[in-house]
Amino acid sequence: MHPSIPSRRHSRRTACLALTASAALLATGCGSGDSGSAAVDGVKLVQAGQLTTCTHLPYPPFQFEKDGSVVGFDVAMIDLVAKDLGVEQVVVDKSFETIKTGADLNAGTCDVAAAGMTITDERKENLAFSAPYFDATQALLVRKGVKAETLAEVEEQKLRMGSQSSTTGEDFARKAGIDSRSYESSDAELNGLRTGQVDVIIQDFPVVQNWLKDAALAKKFALSGNLDTGEQYGFAVKKDGSAKLLKKIDAAIEKARRDGTYQKLHEQWIGPMPTGDRGQ
Repeated sequence: MHPSIPSRRHSRRTACLALTASAALLATGCGSGDSGSAAVDGVKLVQAGQLTTCTHLPYPPFQFEKDGSVVGFDVAMIDLVAKDLGVEQVVVDKSFETIKTGADLNAGTCDVAAAGMTITDERKENLAFSAPYFDATQALLVRKGVKAETLAEVEEQKLRMGSQSSTTGEDFARKAGIDSRSYESSDAELNGLRTGQVDVIIQDFPVVQNWLKDAALAKKFALSGNLDTGEQYGFAVKKDGSAKLLKKIDAAIEKARRDGTYQKLHEQWIGPMPTGDRGQ
């Protein structure tokens, strides 16, 4: 996604992402809305036979496209909820702004939002959050040769900073007095650094860590600072009327932590489990 009107993509984690014509989407059952709504175990779903998830792509390692499907840590965690309900997860790509404000959930576009989303008091006004499922920190990524371990150093050196719009990283930078350049997606933000539009970007540490797995990227850019902001991610549902689904999500998170599935998925998509994980 780049700074433009976001596209809408649907994925049954198989071939639906590759389809672009609306007729084809309807023919394969990938559309959104409440025309086929049904209840499973008392949980009302916007589409019969599927758990519809709103996310914002790309945001690796939490959600991104690979071989025509949307995969990642968040996707795998919500798959556990879908499995418990006996349905299939379908992923819909939406703007992060309409996800965090609850607009997509209230419009019946999806049942749950899973977008590497930090739980905040402001967002709680519009969304009902699950139990925390991931501890997040913010990281600074710079061109090699640039030294800035803190936001204070960024400001002192008058470095040009980039951030992803509507995120806590952007909020964190601006509260520190930095007028960062805002990008629609994490990919666009990284591209801003690549092309020299900015000198440093702020982004969630696991995302930066994932970027640096690319040897070509690691040759030119470096992690310069890891800022512990005390953030935790949560999955979200519509504020009113989704208590039963929220209970299912919380139960899936708890079970995954207890039986080792959480650690397995963390190691698969993100890396080794950190010590002292606040979500435990």
